[in-house]
Amino acid sequence: MAREARHGAVTDPKSRAQLHLADWQAAGLEAGKFFPAKDAGLTDPYARDDVPNFQPPQDGRIASAGKDFASKLDEPDAQQDWFKHQVAAGQALDITWNYHAAHKTRRWNYFLTKSGWDPGARLTRAQFAPEPIATYQNSGQPYWSADDLLPEDPTIHHVTLPGDRKGYHVLLSVWEVADTGNAFYQVIDLNIG
Repeated sequence: MAREARHGAVTDPKSRAQLHLADWQAAGLEAGKFFPAKDAGLTDPYARDDVPNFQPPQDGRIASAGKDFASKLDEPDAQQDWFKHQVAAGQALDITWNYHAAHKTRRWNYFLTKSGWDPGARLTRAQFAPEPIATYQNSGQPYWSADDLLPEDPTIHHVTLPGDRKGYHVLLSVWEVADTGNAFYQVIDLNIG
């Protein structure tokens, strides 16, 4: 049965979801916002009028955003041998989001696995550095009357990779929505030379 694509996904460099799922599935990896938070019902400290978050994905289910249809995305590299984009330490990497249904957006956060992470284990919060390596935030408030919160399609961010990471790493890209409790989760596998 054909399904319509929905919401949005990282299309360049291709996310793990873009490489291994149908378009409608890749664009539907949606779970509670505010990663690395684990709890639901939290308000945005920057924009208190935004909708509180729903339940973020559990550790071990981050790549799939907890969606059963995408559970293969949670398998560690030792089992799947994920395609890794060749990049350089310190490189400004262009990340492109495309949308099927744009939402009023508060921010995009980009998290990178920390040095010494275990690629043979499922992705957990402990595998990522606690702070994003890049954040792009929209300032309009309150969300229901702000006209500047709908993202351009496509949205392109220039994310500079840290100079101290080498080898295989995972970049977690999180698109946080202002007018719902959700965010969209995309992982990109990198080989940092």
